[in-house]
Amino acid sequence: MAQAVASFDRRTSLHAAALPARLNVLFVASDPGAAIWLAEAFAADGATQMVVEEAMGLAAGLTRLRDKLFDAILIAHEAEKLDALDFATALRAAGHDEPLIILGAEPPAALDALCREAGANDYCCLAETTVRGLLWKFERAIERFTLARDNRRLLQAERQRLQRERHEAERLLEQQRALIDDLAELSDGRRPPTVSLTLSAHAPDDGEIADAGGIDLLAYGAMASETAPSPDLVAHYRDLLRAYVMMGAGNLSVEMAALAASLAEADVSARRTMQLHLQVLEELVQGLGSRSARHVMNRADLLALEVMSHLADGYRQRYHERRHPPQQRLLPGFDWTAA
Repeated sequence: MAQAVASFDRRTSLHAAALPARLNVLFVASDPGAAIWLAEAFAADGATQMVVEEAMGLAAGLTRLRDKLFDAILIAHEAEKLDALDFATALRAAGHDEPLIILGAEPPAALDALCREAGANDYCCLAETTVRGLLWKFERAIERFTLARDNRRLLQAERQRLQRERHEAERLLEQQRALIDDLAELSDGRRPPTVSLTLSAHAPDDGEIADAGGIDLLAYGAMASETAPSPDLVAHYRDLLRAYVMMGAGNLSVEMAALAASLAEADVSARRTMQLHLQVLEELVQGLGSRSARHVMNRADLLALEVMSHLADGYRQRYHERRHPPQQRLLPGFDWTAA
């Protein structure tokens, strides 16, 4: 193995400024001393600093690639001594994606396509290639390698981000399911509440709602939770959720109010409504595939909040109508009870 370093005398032209300032190149050849004349040629051009390390044969080249990283690989093609096409194919099959250029004596028309098929970035004919042309081929190969590596990193980062968002969505769904289970235990009396769940502390002993009292949420939840939403309501909520994810709340206020009224008319409790929401949301999230679930979860949470607000207003209105039903009042002068 030999190593040669070309002297650094960067020219001030605009084109030379785009070339890499320093290149560490592995030159795989069959005869010794090839790296010396190559480094001398680069030094005479002076466009960039080249560090050329020579490896004799395929085994030595693989050993150098195992022990050290190189900016590019240059292979001298000699069909009888060193087949650069087979070596390039073996390197790509082994996972080496470094920029690779094949240098040979045959015309480009004979080896250009074969080099591309073998995985090399380019082919240079010794009789037709200048030192500056070889440098620019190195630059294009390195640029392509850098872009491909950055693209792989971005794709991997995007996959990891989507996976994290999907796990976060699943975690939020689990927390919401646990919340519904806790509400079910409170409603069924399997666990005593830690706080008072009545709207007023002045509830009478006989269980009826006094005029100055409030609603017993546990008792009402136990009575209303047995009513499950009908398939039509499930389909209605599914369509509303999909439309809400795409359109937002601006154009769906009437639809949400109508859905809440339908749920209230069907005596569907808030807990059953949340169960319906989670059921439809899980179906929607599972159908997303590899797409982001964060947007869907955020919109779904807003929809659940608005639907529950409309549902609470609907039950509150029904409660007040039951507490204060309409009465037929007598005209003045016909109140016989007062007499």
